[in-house]
Amino acid sequence: MRIIQLIDSLEAGGAERMAVNYANGLASKADFSGLVCTRKEGLLKVQMQSEVEYLFLSKKSALDVAALFRLKSYCISHQVTHVQAHATSFFTAFLLRLLLPKLKIIWHDHYGLSEFLSQRRPQLLWLCSNFFDGIIAVNEPLKQWSLKHLACKKVIYLPNFVTKSGSTERQTSLAGIAEKRILCLANLRPQKNHGLLLSVAKLVKQSHPEWTFHLVGQDFNDAYSDQLKQRILDAKLNQHIFLYGSRADTSAILQQAEIGVLPSNSEGLPLAVLEYGLFGLPVVVTDVGEIPAVVRDQEEGFVVPAGSVDCFYKSLVELIENQNLRLKFGQALQAKIRQEYTEESVLNSFLNWSKIL
Repeated sequence: MRIIQLIDSLEAGGAERMAVNYANGLASKADFSGLVCTRKEGLLKVQMQSEVEYLFLSKKSALDVAALFRLKSYCISHQVTHVQAHATSFFTAFLLRLLLPKLKIIWHDHYGLSEFLSQRRPQLLWLCSNFFDGIIAVNEPLKQWSLKHLACKKVIYLPNFVTKSGSTERQTSLAGIAEKRILCLANLRPQKNHGLLLSVAKLVKQSHPEWTFHLVGQDFNDAYSDQLKQRILDAKLNQHIFLYGSRADTSAILQQAEIGVLPSNSEGLPLAVLEYGLFGLPVVVTDVGEIPAVVRDQEEGFVVPAGSVDCFYKSLVELIENQNLRLKFGQALQAKIRQEYTEESVLNSFLNWSKIL
């Protein structure tokens, strides 16, 4: 297999990180592993291993012919046999297939709004899926959606996996008191529901004022971001909630946190939860997407109903007040992540499946 990962950007998002993880992991397992970024580079570029053959297309539009032919030349030059197109890059893969009909196209579906699949419009995706050789879904609902709505029926669910990537050297020092920091790894998007976290933070400020919240993730400087920042100021939480934007030293940041949280209204299989577990953090998370399959409530963390401030707060306080429980949950989740969500196990399943395409 001579395979490339195709992704539209290298900003610090879940699909982007999985593209890098696959490229790095397959570098030692495939005959050739490359990564092509179509539109925008970002923080994740530095996490690619030197063995990965990288190309940045700098596409200017969906039908950028010059960029498409640069991609074609790259594939011919490196004798690429498989293209693994992540998320919205499927359209570029579709156009490439028209130029190189022998290429095998795998689409990797990372759709994060899996609680709202009825709103997803499949028309263009259905057309392109006639040229897919296989589809990877990051959770079971997405797998079933593809089987129902798309032309390609070779669909597999493969969980996301995490590695201790990124800089382990501390570049970011979290504010607040050591061992009293609550971390939320999530880009500032509406489905992540940071508003719930603000409501919880108000309550925590009253009951446990020494504990602080640390939000790490891309800031798109949009209306959602502006509203979030204004609410923090209005509630006088600016010394209790700290925003850091995207950071390259995620591993170092995780080592500074005591508890991991994710208040999302909708998810696929969030890498944040896997990362919390990999670093042994106890968690409070919502019951959306594939999260309940990763975290069993009251065994590997607390799983609460999405949108419930009261449940989220009570679970968080239980962890704040019980160090032994934090240790128990953290160790249990860490053991599960190491057993089921590792690069080795997922890539072996991927390679075995790809042989039948």
